[in-house]
Amino acid sequence: QVQLLESGGGLVQAGGSLRLSCAASRRTFSRYVVGWFRQAPGKEREFVTAINWSGGSTSYADSVKGRFTISKDNAKNTVFLQMNSLKLEDTAVYYCAADPSDVITTLPAGYDYWGRGTQVTVSS
Repeated sequence: QVQLLESGGGLVQAGGSLRLSCAASRRTFSRYVVGWFRQAPGKEREFVTAINWSGGSTSYADSVKGRFTISKDNAKNTVFLQMNSLKLEDTAVYYCAADPSDVITTLPAGYDYWGRGTQVTVSS
């Protein structure tokens, strides 16, 4: 079992930045692929970005490319999501997800473990 805890969400003006963190309960987190998903009210959960266990491979949704950066600190069992140039449409609950594999997938079903989410609200 892996427990994931997201933090760093909040209210920010459009154009601003936030950094989300996802802390894992297990040291073997370094062997997990980790993804970030988001869900806005009335919408389905959507893929944002993911990183493989070594950190050598990443994937981003087109909507966030060039603005968001995912990184991993295996020593701290933590994955970060740096979000810059935030837009109103980035408003959502952001979820961290992990899977004990080295395969990046954009599908929520590809991840066994989920955090409870952190709210990100972008205002005009």
